[in-house]
Amino acid sequence: MPLPAENRSGSLPDEADLPGPHGISAELAVRIPQLLAAMRSVGSGTELHQTLDKLCETAAELGGARYAAIGVVAEDGQGLSDFVHHGVDGATARAIGHLPDGHRGLLGALIHDPRPLRLADLATDPRSCGFPPHHPPMRSFLGVPIRVGEEIFGNLYLAEKEGGADFTEEDLQILRVLATEAGIAIGNARLHEASKQRERWIDGSVAVTTSLLSGSDADEALTVVAEQARHLADARAGFVLLPTEEGGMEVVAASSREDAPRGAMGLVIPADSALVRELLAGRPVLVDDAAGDPRVRTEVGAGFGPSMMLPLVSDDRVLGALVTPRSVGARHFTETERTLATQFATQAALALRMAEAQRDRERLAVLEDRDRIARDLHDLVIQRLFATGMMLETAQRRSDAPAVREKLGKAVDELDVTIQEIRTAIFALQQGPADAPTGLRTRVLREINLAAVPLGFTPAHRFLGPVDTLVGETTGKNLVAALREALSNAFRHSGAGRIEVVVEAGRALPDGTPGVRLTVADDGVGIAPGGRRSGLRNLRRRAESLGGSSWYGPGIGEDGGGTSVVWEAAL
Repeated sequence: MPLPAENRSGSLPDEADLPGPHGISAELAVRIPQLLAAMRSVGSGTELHQTLDKLCETAAELGGARYAAIGVVAEDGQGLSDFVHHGVDGATARAIGHLPDGHRGLLGALIHDPRPLRLADLATDPRSCGFPPHHPPMRSFLGVPIRVGEEIFGNLYLAEKEGGADFTEEDLQILRVLATEAGIAIGNARLHEASKQRERWIDGSVAVTTSLLSGSDADEALTVVAEQARHLADARAGFVLLPTEEGGMEVVAASSREDAPRGAMGLVIPADSALVRELLAGRPVLVDDAAGDPRVRTEVGAGFGPSMMLPLVSDDRVLGALVTPRSVGARHFTETERTLATQFATQAALALRMAEAQRDRERLAVLEDRDRIARDLHDLVIQRLFATGMMLETAQRRSDAPAVREKLGKAVDELDVTIQEIRTAIFALQQGPADAPTGLRTRVLREINLAAVPLGFTPAHRFLGPVDTLVGETTGKNLVAALREALSNAFRHSGAGRIEVVVEAGRALPDGTPGVRLTVADDGVGIAPGGRRSGLRNLRRRAESLGGSSWYGPGIGEDGGGTSVVWEAAL
């Protein structure tokens, strides 16, 4: 059918100006059964992208077009957030590269003026900006808006009528009816996906809470937060950041896909960063492209695209931040995703508060035990040793045998040395955590002494190599956390009577890189088959984030009884 002169290369009249169903053409009447069947097919899906794919295929078939596409308008009405196409094979699509963004050309014009558009030749329209390289040739064009209620969801496009003909008035009417049905189907699919999405975020919040209430330590709980956020946000990675004493923020938990950049664990973002200032002020930050944003000043950030950074706020206090970056070129976060992620971050902040309170209770219990042990050692043990020494000295003076006097003198000297060692131990027990030096050797000894309280004995220890000078701050901090985890596992699960701790600095890793190795071996019952492995997984993740690894093997008991946990990382 020839186009009206006034509409040969422009917008068509509004729907109210077009003829109704009375007096339809014979061609349209023949195609109505096909249209009804297509409407039933389109309306049967519940997955949004599946519905859009089916709609494109159906529209191309009904309109006799070689190509069909749906451009989904972005939430802000500027450009396209998604573009689904039919008729262009995969190889051609890859050669074309980036999909249309709707900021210019005919597709952009249809966004700002959502009315039916029928063209005999795309190239003759002044709004056309041409095709990118490798794009197949297209001449005839037909486009109609898709409405979901009163909202413009996007536009449905057909191009290249079969046989080289132009699209007809009947094609337009068929496409408009299909677009109306598509709006209903898309609305239902969006509601279905929104419901499923909310359910997933709720399940993720429950997983975080359950992880804490099940007795997991703080590091494991934070890792669960990062893993759940990454999965739920469909992100390439998930990071939890905590404030540092210097006013910056440090990555303390990370979860990432296998293809994501590594090395984020322990990364510190300085206090002068604009992102840190916003997050510590309790304001969320959305980054369109981390790789190109000047505020992202880390090498790790250069490997990511759209990123959502949310402060973890509880009782008006910023406890940290949750960061979920997507891949470069990935879609931006929707308003619904931002809302759900903010609610999740609130739950994660509560988890942090619970973990913090739990650590404070445990620290207080340990300090109380240490104070009680120090008092007992001073008031009971030293006094008895002193009395025993006096008795031996009296016996020495009264003895007539020189050999006996010599042995008694040695015993008295040994008691004096023992009393001095106990007094040194008492002084160490009465030191607060802030009073001790910050060297790695001292921090390792502190963890060993803290573990001695619940264990009932002090683990043996050895240091090989210049531990304090070779091991960096980030690696040292993670080594101490790994030691704490390993000693905790030994106390809770092994029933060991002997534990040996070895820290070896300067040992070469499998790839030749200088590293540090921590070994915690016991003579306990070993790891039961089918038992929990969360602590061991946490050790492995922590080591891998620093370019190392972690594993376990036979212990130091008889015939290899017990468990040896090995943790190593780059210096």
